[in-house]
Formats: sequence, structure tokens, C-alpha cells
Amino acid sequence: MLPIKPADLGAEPTIPLIDVGPNFAIETLERDMARAQMLLDSATHGVPPRALVTLDNISRRWLAKWDNAHLAEIDRVAELLDRPGAYFLSVNYEWGCTCRVAASPDGRSARLVRVLDWRTPGLGRYVMAARVAAAAGPFVTLTWPGYTGVLQGVARGRFSAALNQAPMRKAIGYYYLDWAANRRRVWSMPHDTPSHVLRLAFEQARDYAQAKRMLTETPVSSPAIFSLAGIEPQQTCVIERRESEARIHEGAQIAANHWQSFGWQGHARGEDSAGRACRMAAVGTAFDPTFAWLKPPILNDRTRLVMIADAQSGAFIARGYETAKAATETLVVAS
Repeated sequence: MLPIKPADLGAEPTIPLIDVGPNFAIETLERDMARAQMLLDSATHGVPPRALVTLDNISRRWLAKWDNAHLAEIDRVAELLDRPGAYFLSVNYEWGCTCRVAASPDGRSARLVRVLDWRTPGLGRYVMAARVAAAAGPFVTLTWPGYTGVLQGVARGRFSAALNQAPMRKAIGYYYLDWAANRRRVWSMPHDTPSHVLRLAFEQARDYAQAKRMLTETPVSSPAIFSLAGIEPQQTCVIERRESEARIHEGAQIAANHWQSFGWQGHARGEDSAGRACRMAAVGTAFDPTFAWLKPPILNDRTRLVMIADAQSGAFIARGYETAKAATETLVVAS
């Protein structure tokens, strides 16, 4: 696959596409340290270094407490960056997203439509595409230098998938008290983060069925919502996860940041989760490099990335966003 840069989409920066090995977090960082440093400058602007050091210490203690499989990798990322923030940003889980999984317009394959929202500025401007050599086959993840998880990706001939933040559990009934209670709950969980579980699926699952089983059965440290599309038009689902429970919604589906499952309650995340889901239900799956359908409330000040992927061919398009405006050119990758 070769990146094709449309000639009529403006002069924004391009999204680099690079080939890397299984240790992609370290490789992306070593190959584009400048991008990583600029992202950290943007992400931590106005945050006192002492606060970042404290957050790093807490994050690393949690990883070490449960013998996290990626701790050594994150240690190396922190060593290479040589500044506060690496540990906290590696496990930070404060985003909202909107996804759709459905058949392609011609009905021959399955597609994933993905919009990533996150508070952290710079994620749209400094996003990169890494084609990773993995045991089950190569996959492309839209990522950032040194990031050890996977939030969205496509594996040709296997599946495409994305991760949304789930609603926050209502432990007490008041938002900030519930937030504190949920942080304490995560501290007690010995499981991998949802982004590391999605990474594991891309690394090891050889097809849609295996990925679906892994994303359904693997325990996670905090609730999550996975959107999954295989290579056949009927291979689409949304998997809603609690730490050791799962609810699967089959067929063409929408995922935002509220539960669909009956009886599961929580504080919806992001801006107008219900409104985003409603608008996303009307979005088509065509490869439109202009993303003409991207409008409020799906598009908002926290929108950082848009992607449409087809795992049957391995084709995808993606564009970074900042402050509700395009921050990169559209990257178009054809089979």
C-alpha cells in the first residue's frame, strides 16, 4: 500500500506513514522524536512540572503494582523522552469518541467510521500512521510517537477496530465523587488497559472471530466500548465492556460514550453523546476524503482524528483535527 496525497485538500501538514516492527512504540519515538516533543509541549502546556512528576509517579506505581506487560516499554519511552508526562499520558483514559460499523456502500465488505475526541491539544496535528509487523499479520494504527496502546487501526484481511471511552460508573451519584471512586476502582484492578487489550487483538487475532472473542473475554482495567468490523459485510458489532463483563450488539451499530445495554448506567462522556450517536447513524461509509458529513455535534473543539477503514482491502482515509478544523491533509491509503 502506498499513501496517496490528494492535490486539492489544502496545505496542512501530512500524516506520515511509516513501517515499523512489533516494538512500534519505541520505533515511532526514535524515528520522530521531534514530533513527540512538540506533542508533549502542546499536551502539557500550563501544567506545572511538579504535577506531571506526581502523575507520572502514580501511573508508574499502578503499572508496577500489577506487573503490567508494557512497563519496560513505557520505562524506555520515558527514558528517551527525558521529561515528565510519559507515564501519565501512556495510561490516561479521558477521551470521548463516535464510531459506526456497517457495510460498505456496495455491500461487499465491512467498514469502520471513527471520530476520536480528546481533551489533549496536539493529538490531531501530530498524529502518525504506523504499519506494524505483528505475529498475526501487519496492521496500521493511527498513533503518536511513543504511545504503547492502540486506539484505532486496520489489519488488511482481518479486521478494523476502535476504542471509545465508556460511561463513568455511578458509584455515589455526584459526578466528581463518582470520578474519585472510579479512580480508586481502577487502582485495584490487575488487568490491562483497554488500549493495550486492543493492541493485543491486533497483534494476535487472525480474523474477526478471534478479535471479537479477545475483546469480549479479556479482562480490562476500566470499562470500554470496542467497535469492530471484519472483512464480510455482516461482520460488524459493538462490544460494551465492564472489567469482566461484556454485552455484544451485532450488525450495523453506532458507538458513542453512553451504554446501549439495558440496566447498565453511568455518566455519559464527551460532548452530547446521544446527539453524536444520532447524527453518526446517518453517516455513510463511503471513502469521502473531504469528510463532508463531519458536522457538530460529532465535530467539536475536542475532535482530534477522523478515520474510515475497510479491512477487506486494507484501505483507509484519515485526517487530524484541532479546534474543530482540519489540522492535517487527508491521508488516503489504497490497497
